[in-house]
Amino acid sequence: MSSVNRRHFLRWSMFGGGALALGPAFWRRAYASPAEPGPSPYGPLSDTPDGNGLLLPAGFSSRLIARTGDPVPGTSYPWHLNPDGGACFATPEGGWVYTSNSEFIPGGASAIRFNGNGDIVDAYRILSNTLANCSGGPTPWGTWLSCEEFEGGRVFECDPLQPSQGVSRPALGTFTHEAVAVDPDGHRLYLTEDRTNGRFYRFTPSSWPSLSGGILEAARFRSNPLTGGPVSWVRVSALLPAALQPTAFLTTAFNGGEGCWYDSGTVYFTTKGDNRVWAYTVANSRLEVLYDDDLYPDSPLSGVDNVVVSRSGDLYVVEDGGDLQLGLITPERVVSLFLQVLGQGGSELTGPAFSPDGQRLYFSSQRGNNGLGLTYEVTGPFR
Repeated sequence: MSSVNRRHFLRWSMFGGGALALGPAFWRRAYASPAEPGPSPYGPLSDTPDGNGLLLPAGFSSRLIARTGDPVPGTSYPWHLNPDGGACFATPEGGWVYTSNSEFIPGGASAIRFNGNGDIVDAYRILSNTLANCSGGPTPWGTWLSCEEFEGGRVFECDPLQPSQGVSRPALGTFTHEAVAVDPDGHRLYLTEDRTNGRFYRFTPSSWPSLSGGILEAARFRSNPLTGGPVSWVRVSALLPAALQPTAFLTTAFNGGEGCWYDSGTVYFTTKGDNRVWAYTVANSRLEVLYDDDLYPDSPLSGVDNVVVSRSGDLYVVEDGGDLQLGLITPERVVSLFLQVLGQGGSELTGPAFSPDGQRLYFSSQRGNNGLGLTYEVTGPFR
């Protein structure tokens, strides 16, 4: 993920009578006017950083749970380089696991296991012998999909609950993968491609929920992005990036696909090249831009990247570069900042994920202040 240097707030707009027929959980209470920056539901950020260099709202605290090259506290497992995409998974005994990719060569993925009190009880490898694992996504059946970000990259399905080796899923395509989101209702997966002419893909398994075979398609979108319109899907081969296939002219290029998340009938994804946030509504196959930095060039949040929706319906967006901030957009369409990391200007924020109870937020600063990644936990009165 490369930095995007232009500053902006995420602002969301409804254009036209039929626009933004989005998922019920996130946008049911949306107004018909553009979102405006406003006060955070958690109040302003502190004027002084905490012991970990984070600016947080009152009532919140942070814990450093892993540092590249050092053993994860309470374990003998050394944390990997360049921590990137991540997710949380509940464990049978009432705890949870946080997974994290390594966007490095070699790559892979690791996991940190917590008990029900939030204490670290184990850390281990869940994927090895892969390259540049950037983002990915969780599945409803409890596996982690780890994506390789290079030409010819694959998706690997991993067991987050124990030391293991992921299984390659070539049917999901071999291209510069970024992220993947699973629609448990429509029984499909949606994938982003991190290239300047990348595509937005969907995958329909032959036998849900097995990912061993199925149909891979790329989106065809010919409408004005700001007014939105229908998407059709063009079948592509899993062996080549869509841009290199004979049907390439039928599909639409998206400039640097990044984070991808499914929530209540809508797939949200970001594109870093043009700094946009998109929404694809599954029920009516409608796609449109929800945010474009050209509309709001002076806002203070730079680089739309990984996204996650909390239990309250708030959308959290980490920043790639810039001021290393994490933005918050409420269902009432109020945009604010939730936190900022200081003193690590050469890094980027990655891997936002909530614990199953919604009370702990995990994320990483991929390169810290000296090239060594730092993974944090933020605890407090989340809504």
